[in-house]
Amino acid sequence: MTPFRTQVVRSIPALRDMVGRWRRNGDCIGLVPTMGALHEGHLSLVRQSKMQCDRTVVSIFVNPTQFNPDEDLDRYPRQEEKDLDTLSSEGADLAFIPVADEIYPDGFCTAVHVDRVTIGMEGTVRVGHFDGVATVVCKLFMQVQPDRAFFGEKDYQQLITVQRMVRDLDMPLTIVPVTTVRESDGLAMSSRNAYLSEDQRRIAAALNRILHETAASIVAGLGIETATAVARQELLDAGFDAVDYVECRADADLAIIESLNRPARLLATVRLGAIRLLDNIQIG
Repeated sequence: MTPFRTQVVRSIPALRDMVGRWRRNGDCIGLVPTMGALHEGHLSLVRQSKMQCDRTVVSIFVNPTQFNPDEDLDRYPRQEEKDLDTLSSEGADLAFIPVADEIYPDGFCTAVHVDRVTIGMEGTVRVGHFDGVATVVCKLFMQVQPDRAFFGEKDYQQLITVQRMVRDLDMPLTIVPVTTVRESDGLAMSSRNAYLSEDQRRIAAALNRILHETAASIVAGLGIETATAVARQELLDAGFDAVDYVECRADADLAIIESLNRPARLLATVRLGAIRLLDNIQIG
């Protein structure tokens, strides 16, 4: 018996042809947008799509417009054959793997901007990042026209941005959040974890631990501003080279809050050398 193999398309017309046939059969279509270098976190999204949908499309596209000039676009891991083997083992129906010119043809000059929820945190550290994210995700939604799209909670500001875009533009699909998948020591899984040295990897585990300790302090009554200031210092003491931010925001819309008067989310980004690590946990 021939082993199952995920089908690959690289052009928008071929993608639409395949998805169109499924839709005419009445299939529910799930989309998992990725930049490749797939790990267990990505696979949790694929599995959720397989559970909730009849057909699963996984996009693999390292999107240049969401990288700033000083970031790691050229170094971002690319492992297409390994990713396809992994998707085949998970039973993903289709992999959409376009080149940059397919997504951004010559003369492309349109961008999607989502306000408010992109202010601060990643929106400050990575200026223009969320315009790149919103634009490419909007294009993927137009190209695939999925019924559901699956996003991990690790990139929480990205998740909220995509939810806001879908709501504001009346896009006919559901965004499904999926809980962050972690290593045994609590480190959130990320494609960039592969860059960490052995020493850096030991330090990285402190991020999630300190977030949980900070959340407990806030729940116990310590003021948010004081608690996050303590967390920043503890992260530096733990060996991180820099702390971009530690912030407590409203869970639903990332509004700035001064007290724990609604469900909240504690978010942080730190640096180990040139590597940025993101994490967040819910409070309340």
